[in-house]
Amino acid sequence: MKLRIALGQTNSVVGDIDRNVARLMAVIDEAKAVGAHLVAFPELAITGYPPEDLVLRPHFLRKNKEAVERLAAAAEGIVVVAGFIDVLDDAYNAAAVCADGRVAGVYHKIRLPNYGVFDEYRYFQTGAAPLVVQINGHAVGVTICEDIWVPDGPGEEEVVAGGAEVILNISASPYHMGKIAQRENMLATRASDMGVYLAFCNTVGGQDELVFDGSSVVIDQDGTILARSRSFAEDLLVCDLDLEAVLIDRLRDPRSRLERHLARVEQRAVPAVSIDLDVGELPPIETACHPLPSPAEEVTRALVLGLGDYVRKNGFEKVILGLSGGIDSALVAALAVEALGPANVLAAFMPSRYSSDDSREDAEAQARNLGIQLLTLPIEPGMKVYNEMLAPVFAGRSPDITEENIQARIRGNLLMAISNKFGYLVLSTANKSESAVGYSTLYGDMAGGFALLKDCPKVWVYRIAQYLNDAAGRELIPARILTKEPTAELKPNQKDTDSLPPYDVLDPILDLLVVQERSVAEVVAMGYDKTMVRRVMRLVQRAEYKRRQAAPGVKLTYRNFGKDRRWPITNRYLDE
Repeated sequence: MKLRIALGQTNSVVGDIDRNVARLMAVIDEAKAVGAHLVAFPELAITGYPPEDLVLRPHFLRKNKEAVERLAAAAEGIVVVAGFIDVLDDAYNAAAVCADGRVAGVYHKIRLPNYGVFDEYRYFQTGAAPLVVQINGHAVGVTICEDIWVPDGPGEEEVVAGGAEVILNISASPYHMGKIAQRENMLATRASDMGVYLAFCNTVGGQDELVFDGSSVVIDQDGTILARSRSFAEDLLVCDLDLEAVLIDRLRDPRSRLERHLARVEQRAVPAVSIDLDVGELPPIETACHPLPSPAEEVTRALVLGLGDYVRKNGFEKVILGLSGGIDSALVAALAVEALGPANVLAAFMPSRYSSDDSREDAEAQARNLGIQLLTLPIEPGMKVYNEMLAPVFAGRSPDITEENIQARIRGNLLMAISNKFGYLVLSTANKSESAVGYSTLYGDMAGGFALLKDCPKVWVYRIAQYLNDAAGRELIPARILTKEPTAELKPNQKDTDSLPPYDVLDPILDLLVVQERSVAEVVAMGYDKTMVRRVMRLVQRAEYKRRQAAPGVKLTYRNFGKDRRWPITNRYLDE
């Protein structure tokens, strides 16, 4: 028999249960139209992922369970598997198996992640048993996300003791750099180790700081990719599975025969749900296998999706940002146009006495290239008023970083005023390298509702900017912005390297200290200057209080500042 499966890679909105169910029902109709026997949806597709403390609200849980019944009513002539929150003695991260207009079975996630951005032990109880769904006599094992990441997870038991020929994994697997290829390699290993088809259905979309890339796949028992969905977009992936091929491989492999014998001896019973479908002649389909994006493309698309979803899901239409003529604001503007369109992006050039003609020209060229409106709002009048107000207090003291920060805060106030007046979302433009060492002004350039580059190292800022220009075939970002030395322009002849190591030196050190959690001694042993490494580490620790007050932004690296790395602000430990 051929089993035709459809993977509904959908973009749910956390908490909008009615909207989510309506979207799933529309995809069920699409799956029926192509003759699918089974359509699967992502982990917690009904509630959106992660629902966080919404799980602690009884009304939310009741509404989510009512939604499952509505979804089940649409499961006529097709098996529907969708993620929801089941509530019995406790709350469970669950998959509903729906058929014949009812919920035929429920699987509870067994392996709960509780690291990095995941807090599932805060909300859910662990499941007790695997589940196999028999569709016309052919066995499909159901798993959820983390279940498949461990080699001895419930999928293995569903195969060995439950006879599963297909393992279905519904997931909400968030993106970070390199994750798509890493995850796909893991899934291929699981499929070949278990000797089964593996169908992985991932969610897609932005949720606060997380981006889910989708990238759903179907893999055969040899670990070969049969079908791959689009990345960073909704998709319906349809694929036919030749289940006889799994049987032939099992008959030829004495290892699987021994494993099944041992399972019978140990009397491990796997719960099963039996469903009979009236299978007619299948209409022809084209199975898609979209290519994996390049590293620069996947990071760019993650930023675009994360920004677009944050803006739209939170009810905004337009954004505003400060356009300084530098690389960070140039990149944020270009990405905002990609996500929202030029009519929805407003920029403001806010020069001071220290702003160069080059900066003004570059900001104007950038706005022209993107087709966005550019306001010019000089901050000198505001700076004059501040100086006059503070003159009696600062008498006898020389100008220092205080006056530099006032400039940044005037700019932040102007952007926030426009935001308040017109309802635009302010985008702050600081990158991860600056945030790591505190090279930013609290309530100044950090002001904003979304910090798009919050987890983007400076070297990647340049790489993404160049990718955008190359992909467009023209200068979205003026070439001079890509080549000039970075500067905050808060005092005469200022350069970033006056205060920091060059970014091509700083970023590898930050990656070692922050992402890889190496000690100062380990980093120095790799050949880096001890004084520099110790200074960078001290800067990182001292800036924790700033980062706690930063706007949310897209997670790009394996370990971002936030849920991935929870350091105390009051902290005297120095890692030497």
